[in-house]
Amino acid sequence: MEALIALILKMPGTGDMSAQALHITAASTMAVLMFTVMALCAIVFTLMERKVAGFIQSRFGPMRTGRWHGWAQAVADMLKILGKEDIIPAEADKNLFTFAPILVLLGSLLAWVAIPWAPGFVAADLDLGLFYIFAVSSLVIIGVLMAGWASNNKWALYGAARGAAQMISYEIPLALATIPVIMYTGSLNTQDIVIAQQGGILNWFIFRDIFVFIAFWMYFIASIAETNRGPFDMPETESELVAGYHIEYTGMRFAFFFLAEYANLFLVSLIAVFVFLGGWWAPLPLLDFMPPALTFIIKGVMMVFLNMWVRWTLPRVRVDQLMHLCWKVMIPISLLCVVGSGILQMTTGQLN
Repeated sequence: MEALIALILKMPGTGDMSAQALHITAASTMAVLMFTVMALCAIVFTLMERKVAGFIQSRFGPMRTGRWHGWAQAVADMLKILGKEDIIPAEADKNLFTFAPILVLLGSLLAWVAIPWAPGFVAADLDLGLFYIFAVSSLVIIGVLMAGWASNNKWALYGAARGAAQMISYEIPLALATIPVIMYTGSLNTQDIVIAQQGGILNWFIFRDIFVFIAFWMYFIASIAETNRGPFDMPETESELVAGYHIEYTGMRFAFFFLAEYANLFLVSLIAVFVFLGGWWAPLPLLDFMPPALTFIIKGVMMVFLNMWVRWTLPRVRVDQLMHLCWKVMIPISLLCVVGSGILQMTTGQLN
């Protein structure tokens, strides 16, 4: 935010602005910027997912719209979905039905506030930044439940119940996996976590000790389930639930769910980057010429690619297998990583 305020002050006619007006202007600009990035995520990652799926499954994916490798297919899909009729079922709870997609999108947008894109370039430099991200992203669960209940459709309600159970369960190993990193830094501030990884790839937390390395993979698996993506896409199992909790949504309201899905996908990837993979720091000194924000985004996109690779490679698991993996495998391993990394840090004098 400080970098944005400094940029605004360089513009003509802004020197006499009050501190309050300056802060409101900077906050509004940052909100618009983050929403724009979220919208671009949905467009770019839609095309990327189709191309990745095509490559993995030995086919082309979109090729016609826009001519060159179908680059305009995602734009065409966006225009088509925004042009569809907005329908609210007659028996639905209209207020909840209307507010649910907004809440899902809001939970994603608010979490982006504490993402450290570059040194000093973060919307809100919070002391409890990582805790804040996990807290506000939980609003998505409330929105999912609200959408399923308000639709007055049993399939939507089944999908919402599955989604809530899955997301609440996998939030536990997701958060536990970050605790060894918090013990290393002694801070929940997102910028402090990145700064502690300065000095090249060997200083990234993923390579600090074997327990943090395992914790990274626990986080990665939990993040796939947290975003309801294959092979853990239980809320949207088409063969069982038709389309899941958003089956009754059309037009712009459905687009909000679609936008939130890819925003959450990029969000969990960026969290993995700044917690485990060095944030904006380049892996090698020779790459220090790259802008920090560009380095950060490239790492995030690579994590998104890894997520897509998993989705289009592994078959969908059953609900009981999903819950067994979380409660009987991942949570014990995550706890073991916390204890093991804590003991290692105490014996080596690195515990903060």
